[in-house]
Amino acid sequence: MSSPVVLGIESSCDETGAGLVREGRLLGHAVASSMAEHARFGGVVPEIAARAHVHSFTPVVHEALDRAGLRMADIGAVAVTTGPGLSGALHVGLAGAKTLAYSLGVPLYGVHHLAGHVAADTLEHGPLPDPCMVLIVSGGHTSLLLVRDLARDPIVHLGDTVDDAAGECFDKAARVLGLPYPGGPAIDRTARDGDPHAVAFPRPLTGPRDSRHDFSFSGLKTAAARWAERHRARGAAVPVADGAAALQEAVADVLTRKAVAACREYGVATLVVVGGVAANSRVRALAEERCRAAGIALRVPPPRLCTDNGAMIAAVGDLLVRAGAAPAPLDVSIDPSAPLVHAALHPVARTPARAA
Repeated sequence: MSSPVVLGIESSCDETGAGLVREGRLLGHAVASSMAEHARFGGVVPEIAARAHVHSFTPVVHEALDRAGLRMADIGAVAVTTGPGLSGALHVGLAGAKTLAYSLGVPLYGVHHLAGHVAADTLEHGPLPDPCMVLIVSGGHTSLLLVRDLARDPIVHLGDTVDDAAGECFDKAARVLGLPYPGGPAIDRTARDGDPHAVAFPRPLTGPRDSRHDFSFSGLKTAAARWAERHRARGAAVPVADGAAALQEAVADVLTRKAVAACREYGVATLVVVGGVAANSRVRALAEERCRAAGIALRVPPPRLCTDNGAMIAAVGDLLVRAGAAPAPLDVSIDPSAPLVHAALHPVARTPARAA
């Protein structure tokens, strides 16, 4: 018998996503974003995000079903992000997913959000090689992972961000440069008119005594801020395009340099770059250039699958179902700060013991 259709639900931040996957094939997906509501605050407001998920959940699920040409009765399993993310936002998605799974009489699977980003690539390029090196680059995470069987094996962290992630650096630097939120796309657009070599921004944690695989972008963000402040202090216009291009070049240089070095060190022939910042044009171009020179196969999902979406969560659910993984318990909860160890994430909230 063929595997069931898996509905994936994503609600960890400001996108409400629903996707439908069966046997590694994306059948349809839909995303509603509340980003415009957060833009005037310069960042995501958790209460606004949670309320937007409540309003968007049902329409997004129905839109995904319509695009797939399926009915609710065709769903054979439900997968949902249980962490990490914003607590209120995660609760909305989990409550909706539990309701659907219970009413349809199908199993429910909790999924780690970052594992979803890894699995997103399988929807475009097929099963992941075993092993592969994965570079996750997003607003809140920058990690180098050694991945074998995503559904069955533990995920090995070779390195992580020690402070600001790459996407966070883009967002904060964009504000300093007077660019709109979200900062990543704004910097990418603005950098097209700038000189990436105009400013000698630092390359954090790339010295011989630094951690080989960890990342740090807080100092780079500060360097961009100080550079802009020096221009303003002497009454000069800030060359925003040059600043954006140089900042983007520094981020892309560090990311791709470390990722290719890790592939060489561990003898891994395939690099997979995922997450929201994987949509950045310079990151993609420099990764392709350096992987080609090193004889490493590069896999990057299309931009529509790089940002948060329900399809990636459905992809993990589909892998778990086909691997024979146990569904989530009825009392599965959320873990807003869950570390990435396994693709399945089934935390259970513990009731504090009452004082005697």
